[in-house]
Amino acid sequence: MIKVAIIIGSTRPGRNGEAVAKWVHGLASQRTDASYELVDLLDFNLPLLDEPVPPSMGQYSKEHTKKWAAKIAGFDAFIFVTPEYNHGTSGALKNALDFIYAEWNNKAAGFVSYGSAGGARAVEHLRLVMGELQIADVRAQVMLSLFTDFENFSVFKPAAHHENNVKAMLDQVVAWGGALKSLRG
Repeated sequence: MIKVAIIIGSTRPGRNGEAVAKWVHGLASQRTDASYELVDLLDFNLPLLDEPVPPSMGQYSKEHTKKWAAKIAGFDAFIFVTPEYNHGTSGALKNALDFIYAEWNNKAAGFVSYGSAGGARAVEHLRLVMGELQIADVRAQVMLSLFTDFENFSVFKPAAHHENNVKAMLDQVVAWGGALKSLRG
């Protein structure tokens, strides 16, 4: 059975991402095809990238980097829950992605995004990053609107049809995550 991290991609006070990630985790936990774990960037307190050697060299010198690398290394696939800030993903998520390299390679990813345009532009931004990190991103994604899926832009109340989108995305992430596991030996 593969292990899938559901990564809360915002550290902003009052963030909507935590409620969204818990909803995804609740739906995922009803499945028996993988194990799912919430991973909150807040728990890692990563500063702006402060490693003196590029992550592709694998020579991590800071304890926070080593802790983050160890956490990510144990997963076969990821669900990134991302807000859209200024037509891109959050700085916190981009920074967390940039800290490490090999721990991401040959794994799968899906996206759950939220924003005024459903977070679509944040996901497009992340898809470019995934290619460089050698993460295979799946087509199915979940896009949540701040206007229709959140009451007063802050209380998460997703429309029922989004559950089908989560299922489709998870189906693809689990399939790809399992297939790519063989590449990692």
